[in-house]
Amino acid sequence: MMYWIYDYPNWAMMALFVAVFLGVTWGGIFATRATVHSWVHRERRANEMVSSALASFLVLFGLLLGLVAVATYQNFAGVSDTVDKEASSMAALYRAFAAYPSPIRHQLRDRLREYAHSTIEDDWPLQRQGIVPKGGSERIAALSEVLFTFEPSKRGEEILHANVLTEFNHLLEQHRARLANVSLGLPSALWWVVAWSALLNIILIWLQDMEIHVHLVLGGVLASVLALFIFLIAALDNPFRGEVSVGPDSIALVYQTFIKPAATPIQPAPK
Repeated sequence: MMYWIYDYPNWAMMALFVAVFLGVTWGGIFATRATVHSWVHRERRANEMVSSALASFLVLFGLLLGLVAVATYQNFAGVSDTVDKEASSMAALYRAFAAYPSPIRHQLRDRLREYAHSTIEDDWPLQRQGIVPKGGSERIAALSEVLFTFEPSKRGEEILHANVLTEFNHLLEQHRARLANVSLGLPSALWWVVAWSALLNIILIWLQDMEIHVHLVLGGVLASVLALFIFLIAALDNPFRGEVSVGPDSIALVYQTFIKPAATPIQPAPK
């Protein structure tokens, strides 16, 4: 997969796909009219057969693109759901930590605050580059060390601690799921099938016999539609890359609402 395309904004990425497809289609139309047209269209029915083959290929290719688009969107939605669940676990833990006695309450909240902040500021830039971050795992391990040192002395603390450990395991699961999805994308073999199928459809467009201006217009329309569909799939593929990507919005909202330390009020100067 050409990951460099995610360095461009969506409009430039879409324009690139359309320009490449139009260039290949129009260049092939001019090239084949001067070379293979006279060989292909020896019979009157040749153009009908090419048009029939093109229609059949477009139907099959449309089904392929539809299935691939659905699979890509499901991957994207699944990653977004994982991030939302991770944010929910952070909020639940931060609230539950308030019931712990001091000083462990402050230690737990500080470790969770560090984890949330590093996830937003450190992990996400690396994920946008396809790099699996390691800092979050170290901070969540530091949180677990503090959490596992607590020994309940009352029945209420035992129930609280058991519930917190369950929620902490949920956070750990979502954290690992997020890291596992950093490199999520369609298999390269599937991209090769899509690319070769698109090229075969364009070749059939080349082989049609009609007036040059009609050929260029119809070929350009079909090529543009193919380019837009493939652009959509590429934009949704790799959920953490590009403008159409899963961001840390839900985690940032939890951090700003619950976890971020309150600003220290300014003390008035002594008189």
